[in-house]
Amino acid sequence: MIDWGAVADQRLAELAQISEPASNQDGDQKGSNQGVTRLPFTREHRAALTLLESWMLKAGLSVRLDDAGTLIGRQAGPRGAATLLMGSHQDSVRNGGAYDGIMGVLLPLMALEKLAHEGVKLPFAVEILAFADEEGVRFPTALMGPRALAGSFDPAALDMQDNKGQSLQQAMQEFGLNPVAIPSLRRDASQILGYVETHIEQGPVLEQSGQALGVVTAICGIERHQVSLIGQTGHAGTLPMKGRRDALVAAAALISEVNRIACASDELRGTVGALQLWPGVVNAVPQQVNLTIELRSPDDGEREQAGQALQAFAGRIAEQHGLNLKMVRSYQQAAQACDTAMTAKLASAVQATGNQGLRLPSGATHDASAMADLCPIAMLFVRCKEGVSHAPEEEASPADMGAAIDALCHFLHHYPSQL
Repeated sequence: MIDWGAVADQRLAELAQISEPASNQDGDQKGSNQGVTRLPFTREHRAALTLLESWMLKAGLSVRLDDAGTLIGRQAGPRGAATLLMGSHQDSVRNGGAYDGIMGVLLPLMALEKLAHEGVKLPFAVEILAFADEEGVRFPTALMGPRALAGSFDPAALDMQDNKGQSLQQAMQEFGLNPVAIPSLRRDASQILGYVETHIEQGPVLEQSGQALGVVTAICGIERHQVSLIGQTGHAGTLPMKGRRDALVAAAALISEVNRIACASDELRGTVGALQLWPGVVNAVPQQVNLTIELRSPDDGEREQAGQALQAFAGRIAEQHGLNLKMVRSYQQAAQACDTAMTAKLASAVQATGNQGLRLPSGATHDASAMADLCPIAMLFVRCKEGVSHAPEEEASPADMGAAIDALCHFLHHYPSQL
């Protein structure tokens, strides 16, 4: 008997060794327990692809690298059969974990390997996709691989530069790719059965529920606001409290309101993640505060309503304190629902492993959100220890990964071969 979860754990440990050396702020190399830093179109990316390719070949797949940097392992089906796509991304945040993204490439590959070991032949083709860049850490863009397949890639992104001044196009060309050919990568939706992504939950819900696996209902929509509250400074000891135009007092009320609105909903998330104030000295009244507000929800209507409510609140609080207000919605991304039929089949597969098939939204964005422009999508979540992600402490157990492999095998074995 092969312990597939243990094999997955061993392989992920090998992949985790492929990492840019971690450094502290002074440039000194840190110890070996500083997580994984693997950015797109780097030597670490190349080394990871080499290792993944070796496992794909071992599983009997044909392998190629497309011009968006996506490694594709294909298990052919009967002549003329449609294709089911599965996968995730190989890249990481800086000093991140060993599971985010890359586990979603490895586990479906191992599911195909397990089915082949059991003599199961599928009535459709399967492709395992290892996308180059989902995190958007090196370049200020992301999801290029799935957008290329969906035909939604914006060529203007090729001019974006990393912090060393190298453009995305230059980095891809040095990697041996032809980014000009990206438009030709668009897939024919009539030949695609769907896309399934496996990912650690990146939150505590599964662990708190005692469940190894969960099924995603939707990928949350996101909006972000840039807020400036502008008042007047003065000496902290001589300026009377009454009549002060203290920007930070108003900002504190707005931050509390973000928290109050988000806490009133089960699915809305509200975060003030960045805060700056001037003059920023101990004995002066704050004249200006800049802050960000991010809202996430699987329900776009709920998210937009919260954004409008906060805009109105900010206006009232600014007027109350005699402040000028600048508040601009700087980013918006619609929620993406997972396909109902695919999700139901995935939930049944999870239940076949002895789990409940717990359904939950994803607060994070994934490659699946861009793949939805091409085909139906579904997502499998795997429990992660204490909900930690994007950190060296990120962890999924071999037993839970083994359960995920079993669920993917069941899903593949029972998935219809026709659209």
